[in-house]
Amino acid sequence: MTVEIEVIRYGQMYRYYLRETVVGDSPRPPRTPLRTAQEQAGVPAGRWMGRGLAALGLAPGEEVTEAQLRNLFGERGRHPYADRIEAERLAAGESVKKAFKAGALGRQVMVTGVGYVFRPQPTIYLLWALGDEETRLVIEAAHERAIERVLEWIEDEVAVIRYGKDGIYRVRPPGGLVAARFRHYQARSGRPLLHDHLLLSVKGQRLDGKWGSIHTTALYENTVAASALYNELVAAEVCEALGLATEPRIVTPGRRPVMEIAGVPHELIRWTSRRSDQIAACLAELEHEYVTAVDDDGEPRFLPVVSERARAKMNQIAARKTRPPKQKTLPLAQLRERWKASAILTSGVAADVINSLLEHARAVAAAIRARVAAVVDIALAAVDVAATVFVMNDGGRFHRRHLLAEARRHLALVLRGRRRDPGLDDQVVAAAIATHCLDITELKTVRGLEAGYRLYTARWALSDLPARRPPTPASDPDRQPPADPGEPAVLRPPGQDTGEWEIPRIPLQYERAVLAGAVVREELRTTTTVVRGRAYDVVTHQQAAMPEQPLGPEPVDPEHDDQEREAGPREAIDMTALRALRKSRTDVEALDLTADRLHHLQDAFTKAADNSRARSDRHAAQAGADAVHPDDQQAHRPQEPGPHRGREAGH
Repeated sequence: MTVEIEVIRYGQMYRYYLRETVVGDSPRPPRTPLRTAQEQAGVPAGRWMGRGLAALGLAPGEEVTEAQLRNLFGERGRHPYADRIEAERLAAGESVKKAFKAGALGRQVMVTGVGYVFRPQPTIYLLWALGDEETRLVIEAAHERAIERVLEWIEDEVAVIRYGKDGIYRVRPPGGLVAARFRHYQARSGRPLLHDHLLLSVKGQRLDGKWGSIHTTALYENTVAASALYNELVAAEVCEALGLATEPRIVTPGRRPVMEIAGVPHELIRWTSRRSDQIAACLAELEHEYVTAVDDDGEPRFLPVVSERARAKMNQIAARKTRPPKQKTLPLAQLRERWKASAILTSGVAADVINSLLEHARAVAAAIRARVAAVVDIALAAVDVAATVFVMNDGGRFHRRHLLAEARRHLALVLRGRRRDPGLDDQVVAAAIATHCLDITELKTVRGLEAGYRLYTARWALSDLPARRPPTPASDPDRQPPADPGEPAVLRPPGQDTGEWEIPRIPLQYERAVLAGAVVREELRTTTTVVRGRAYDVVTHQQAAMPEQPLGPEPVDPEHDDQEREAGPREAIDMTALRALRKSRTDVEALDLTADRLHHLQDAFTKAADNSRARSDRHAAQAGADAVHPDDQQAHRPQEPGPHRGREAGH
C-alpha cells in the first residue's frame, strides 16, 4: 500500500513526531525552534488542512506551529490556541479549573490522533526527482490534491464520532476533521521518496456543538480503500497533466500487479529499492530458519510451509533488523542534483534516457492509449471485483469496504491513468452487491445495521471457485530463486546446500481470484443475459497496454502438441495463466482443472470471444450511445486535463 496508518498516543508517540517527523525525519537539535529546524533540514513548514479548521479558528494552508501541535496532539486533545484561551479566561477572573476546561475539546483522550503516510508510486516520484522543475511542480500539486480528496472522502464516508453508553450512537462529524501535513523528500537510504505525513486529530464536533472523539477503528478498517483511492487519483492527475499512461508491473509473483507509469525503466525502480533488497535477503534467511527450526526432541517447531500471515510477520522483523540510521537532510535542489548523478552512474540506465525520461514515457504512453480504449463495463467489472474479493477473503465473507477498494484497483487497471467519472467506483460496488452478493449479516448489534458493516458473501458455491489448500512442494534442487522478480530461476552454484532456498509457501490467492473472475464471467455470458453490449476482458486489456507483449496466443510447442490444442485466432483470454496453473499440480488440484476441463474452458473462451465480437459489430452499426445498455455498461471517456474542483469524483 502507498498509504500507511499508525496511532498517535499521548506521550511517547507524540514526542517522536515533534522531535523527528515534523523536521524531515532527521533528529531535531535540542532547543531549536521548529521553523528554524525545518529550514536547516531543507523541508517546508507543516500546513493545516481539513474542513474542521474553521471551528478552531484556523485556515487551510496556514503554517503549523509547535504550540498548536503540542496542544492538539500532546496535551490529550486540547484546542490549538488553548494557551491563549486559558490566559484570557484567567484575566477575566475565572477560576483555574474553568479556564483549563475552556481550552479543552471535550474529554481528554490517550489516543490523540492517527498518522497517515502518503507516497506515490515509485515511477511517479522518479519523474519528480529526475525531471525538470516544471515536472516536479506538477507532480507535487497532483500529490497534494490527491491527499485533499482522500481526506474529504474520510470526512464524508469513514469518520464517525461515538457517544452514548458504550458508544452506541455514531454520527459523522458535520464540520469535518483537522489535520496537519508535513512534506518529506527522501527515504532512510538517501534515495528519492516524495511523501507526506498527515497527522489527523481524533477530535470532531457534533451537531450539538460538543466535541467528541473519532472512532480510530473505522479509520484502520478503511486504510486499503484510502490507499487505492490515493493511488488512482495521483496517477490520473499526473498522467493527464503530463500526457502519460500507466501499466501493470509484477513486483511479487503471484500477487496483484502494481500500476506504474509506463516507459520508466525498471532498473530505476531497482536503483531506489536498495533497502527493499536488504529486506528481501533478510526475509529469505528468516524463512529458512522458520521451516528448519526444531525443538529439543527434533520435532519441527513451526509449520513446514510459510503462510502469508507468517511471512508478513517475518517481513516486519526483517524491516526492523535492516533499518538504517536516519541521514542528515539537505535542500531539495541539492538532493535532486545528487540523485540524478547517482542514477546515471549506478542505475545501469543510459544517461540520455534519464535526461529525457519524461519524453520517453510520453512516447510509450501514446502507444498505449492508441491500443487501449477507456471503456468500463460496469457489469463485467462487478464480476471481477466480487470474484476477487470473494476468493481473497478467508471464508468468502467481506464488507462493502473490501469491494470498494477492489473496485478502485480495477478501475485503475482498466483506465490506464485516465480520470474516471464521478461515483464510478460506487456504481461498480452497487452492481456487485445487487447481482453477485448475498447479505448474511446477523442483526444482533447496532453496528450490524450500518451499511458499512453489513456482511456479504458471493452467490457462488465455494466448490465452484479456487480454494485455499496447503501446497505439495515439488522443488528443483538445481534451481535457486531469481535475484529480480520476473527473471527465470538460475542454476544453483556448486557447494550450496540442496533446498537452502527452496522455501515451501502456501500458494497466493490473487492468481486464483483472477481465474475465478474469468470463470464466473464466462458463465454469465453463456447462461444469462446480464452482461450485454461491448464487453472487454481484463487480461487482454492488460496485455494491450504493454506493446512488448503480443496479444495472440503463444506458439504451440511441437513436442507437446498432443497435450494442448492450439487456440483460435480470436482467443478471448490469455491462456498463459491456465498453462502456468496446469504446470503446478497443487494449483490444478485446488481448482480441480483436468486436461479435459482446460480444453473445455479454452473452447468456451474462444466461443465467447466470437460472440462478443459479433455483438460489438452489431452495436457498432447502431447509433453511438444508443447502442450501449445504460444499466450494464458505461463508456468512459477521459475528462479534460486540469485540476478538479470540489469533492473528488463522487466521494
